Amino acid sequence: MGTGTSQGIPFIGCSCEVCKSTDLRDARLRSSILLQLGDVNIVIDTGPDFRQQMLRNKVEHLNAIFITHEHNDHIAGLDDIRPFNFKQKESMPIYTSQRVANELKKKFDYIFEEEKYPGAPSVSINLISEKTFSVNGFLIEPIHYHHGHVPVLGFRVGDLAYLTDIKTIEKNQEAKLKGVNTLIVSALHQKEHHSHFNLQEALSFIEKVNAKQSFLTHISHRMGTFNDASKLLPNGVQIAYDGLEVDISLQID
Repeated sequence: MGTGTSQGIPFIGCSCEVCKSTDLRDARLRSSILLQLGDVNIVIDTGPDFRQQMLRNKVEHLNAIFITHEHNDHIAGLDDIRPFNFKQKESMPIYTSQRVANELKKKFDYIFEEEKYPGAPSVSINLISEKTFSVNGFLIEPIHYHHGHVPVLGFRVGDLAYLTDIKTIEKNQEAKLKGVNTLIVSALHQKEHHSHFNLQEALSFIEKVNAKQSFLTHISHRMGTFNDASKLLPNGVQIAYDGLEVDISLQID
């Protein structure tokens, strides 16, 4: 749904090739993904572009939201769940870790007040641990890794794995990716970064996982245009772009 990043976003008037590009695949909103199974919709992360992404993709109902971590480019749009609250007449289930839930309560304290003002968003927090869990027919396996010093949740859903903002991962968590056919993983740009995979690190990780197809997301404009960056990739690896749709096999509960 979204593939970009707030890391290194240029100011208005920037003359870089990505910003000047007329290729719609270079118009990158913040990273997010929409999982669909029949009439069930689940979103991973609600960044600042959440409202725009929901409108552009004509998402009229939302069953749940997974939050990977607490950085603003992944949660700042949480307030915009309220139209779903109004339409669905229920709290929005949020699935995340205890640490992230605590951060949400700090940053969106008005959502969690006992006596909320009328029209405030309504959520129900569901805590994720190490265990596989089920949500509306989706069987979800959490994958734990680090974004610098920040713990992050990735998710395996059937033969798809989604890992954004990754820098390091332990072997027992990497083992959860065995047999994945579709891997979506972040690759910020080509230079070394203290808390993100760069392109070479992402490609080395992809080679280890050995998925049939892999997509790079959470991409900075410093990666270059879609066409230029694509020339650097081996077979089976693609640059993800906003609006990309991928068919996968799901493990149904």
